[in-house]
Amino acid sequence: MNLIGVLEGILFVVGDEGVNLKQICDILKVDNDEAKRLLLELKQRYESDNYGIRISYLGDAFKLTTKKEHKEYYQKLIENPDSNTLSGPALEILAIVAYNQPITRVEIDEMRGTQSSHMLRKLVAKGLLKTSGKSTMPGHPNLYATTSEFLDYFGLSTIGDLPPIDIPKEEQEEKELFSSIYKDK
Repeated sequence: MNLIGVLEGILFVVGDEGVNLKQICDILKVDNDEAKRLLLELKQRYESDNYGIRISYLGDAFKLTTKKEHKEYYQKLIENPDSNTLSGPALEILAIVAYNQPITRVEIDEMRGTQSSHMLRKLVAKGLLKTSGKSTMPGHPNLYATTSEFLDYFGLSTIGDLPPIDIPKEEQEEKELFSSIYKDK
């Protein structure tokens, strides 16, 4: 098996969270020296002009990041009016954050039932969301909250201007697991 390819996939999957050397060793079942060799080989491959990403070591974790020399192109993408429309998943994440802030990415993922890190990065880059601190949960993940740009985008004065959410009564009540509509005779 090509461990370089597996390592690249791992770095992609972990996204902003990153992965530390011990985790790489445990997942790939290699020692520290082999993990470092694999990281170095992949890092050198990304240093080529043929790639738009690099491996960065930030906050005790290895992460895939974009190259700084391409920043002007990424900025155009963010500022492009055609890319300023919000998709369904983006709106869903914004609603979750707006009604539950501050909230971690993991909590957002649990509510959505799917991975949100990529879309969360895009919403932060667009200025609609921001990191507002660190959670006290293990690993101290980032907490996300809405920004003043979010309020402007949706024409709100304050977050309190959001419409209330009506949760159907049957969802509010706890249901008995073993009750039945059928009666014993």
